[in-house]
Amino acid sequence: MALWQGKKYRLETSENFDDYMKELGIGWLLRTIGNNTSATVELVEEADGSYSFITDSTFRRSVMKFKPGEEFDEETIDGRNVKSVCTFDGPNKFIQEQKGSKPTTIVREFKEDELITTLTIGNVTSIRKYKLVV
Repeated sequence: MALWQGKKYRLETSENFDDYMKELGIGWLLRTIGNNTSATVELVEEADGSYSFITDSTFRRSVMKFKPGEEFDEETIDGRNVKSVCTFDGPNKFIQEQKGSKPTTIVREFKEDELITTLTIGNVTSIRKYKLVV
């Protein structure tokens, strides 16, 4: 059984996220909201073999639905429209490639009691850590 199944995680720490959002071209207001919003996330395997990555915050609820290895259209939380592909690297790590005017890689690695998300665009990397919600 994958470590993430049936679990939710809440954002605890965020390193270099403002610089990451600046590199994406996100304006001051949305960056301020993004830097001051604590989100809860969960990964859910659906009956049809797809997955839903759900992000809940006071700002917005986002559901990213995907089938591993298949490209899909995504509207990001900040309103960008991109093409994405998600793949699994073992049962507890999934990698998302966002293709758009500024390609981005997001690696989510689930541990026993935390989720580590590494976001990379160009030479800018942000690490966000989420703790298991008990």
